[in-house]
Amino acid sequence: MLTIHTADLVLFGDGRPSLPGGAVLVEGRRIAAVEAYEDLAAAHPTARVRRWPGVLTPGLVNPYGPELLEQCYHPDPREDLGSEPLTGAALSGLDMTDARWGASARRGVQRMLAHGVVAVAGDLLRPAVADAVYRVGMTSEERFEDRPGPPVFDPLVGRSLAEAILMPLLPRRGVDATFAVFDVPDEGALTKSGARACVATVIKGRLLHRRR
Repeated sequence: MLTIHTADLVLFGDGRPSLPGGAVLVEGRRIAAVEAYEDLAAAHPTARVRRWPGVLTPGLVNPYGPELLEQCYHPDPREDLGSEPLTGAALSGLDMTDARWGASARRGVQRMLAHGVVAVAGDLLRPAVADAVYRVGMTSEERFEDRPGPPVFDPLVGRSLAEAILMPLLPRRGVDATFAVFDVPDEGALTKSGARACVATVIKGRLLHRRR
């Protein structure tokens, strides 16, 4: 099935000029084309169309994979533990089985997807955590140095879009359809507001997060 994802502006992430009214044509798990929406819609009239507000960008990398997924516990809403990640003494007081680490990581991954994250940096040593990451199609990237400051879900904190993306949005057939959409007018507004403005995250053609 062909799907056209269109937004007010497409940002390629590699210095190329942005594309107003642009769109990504997805065929299965791959990008088939990145062009103006009108051209893609005319060439593929039977394609499903998903319209998003704001800017469509390459997917982002969170640099704190181990810190957020293997050194934090993300409580189940049914638990009386609040909604914020637990660390330190609060984490030490929990009975953390492999199954519980896996469930925690799945909830952490959902929070990452809600920030346009499609990959994490850093070695994941717990198999249950790594499985939660890989099952949604995220990748684990090598981290060459530890980032300063406390770990955060927003990969745009202290980084530009060019620094935070996994890889540029390549307008050629065969590249994985992996990208995110943010409800902001342009790149400057995205840098200012951060990745919490995410309205959709797509990994390998699968829509894994959408703001309701």
